Amino acid sequence: MGPGRLHALIDGVFAIAVTLLVLDLPKPPGSARFVHRLLEAWPSYAAYVVSFATIALIWVEHHGMMSAVRLVNRRFLERTLIFLLFVSIIPWPTALAAEHIRQGGEAARAVAFLYAATMMLMGLSMAFSWRYLCEHQQLIAEPARPAMPAGARRALLGSLAYVPAIAFALLVPVVSLAIDAAIAIYFALSRSEVPGLIYNAALKDGSW
Repeated sequence: MGPGRLHALIDGVFAIAVTLLVLDLPKPPGSARFVHRLLEAWPSYAAYVVSFATIALIWVEHHGMMSAVRLVNRRFLERTLIFLLFVSIIPWPTALAAEHIRQGGEAARAVAFLYAATMMLMGLSMAFSWRYLCEHQQLIAEPARPAMPAGARRALLGSLAYVPAIAFALLVPVVSLAIDAAIAIYFALSRSEVPGLIYNAALKDGSW
C-alpha cells in the first residue's frame, strides 16, 4: 500500500499533540496581581517551549524519513504507531513538569524522570523505524537509500542524548529539564542535511 493515509495520520497526531500543549498553559484569573501570576507560572511556559521545539524538530526529521517511503507494509505501520504513541503522550509529562518541578522532592524527581524517559522512548521508536527501512529498502525510493543509515544514526544519537537527563532527574530535576532543553537547542542548530537529502532524492524518483 502507499504511504498517503499514513502521512495523514502522522500529521494529525503531531497537530493534536501541539494543540494539547497550548491547552495546558495556565490561565490566571484577572486580578490586580495578574502579571505577577503570569510570571509565577514560568515553568509552564518553559516546559511548553521545550516540548513544542522537540515535537517540531521530531516532525521535521520524521517528515524527511517519510519523504523517502514509497511503500508501506504492516510491520512498518506497527513501528510508526509505536512512535506516535510517544508523540501523543508528550503533553502529559509536559503538564506534570510544569506543575511539580518547582516543588522539589519526590514529585519533581518523578516528573523529570518521566519527561526525559518519554523523550528518549520517542527517539528510540523513531530510530527503530529508520532501522527497519534500512533493512527493507524495497520500501524506499531508490535514490534516497544511501542517506538512510545516516538518518538512523542521528535518531539513535538523539534518543541516547536523554540518558544524562534521566540520570539527573533522580538527583537535580531542574538540571534534567535544562538538559532536555539543551538537546532541543543542539538539534535545532545542528541543521542536519539528512531529511533534505532524502526529500530531494525522493522528488527525483517521483515517489513523493
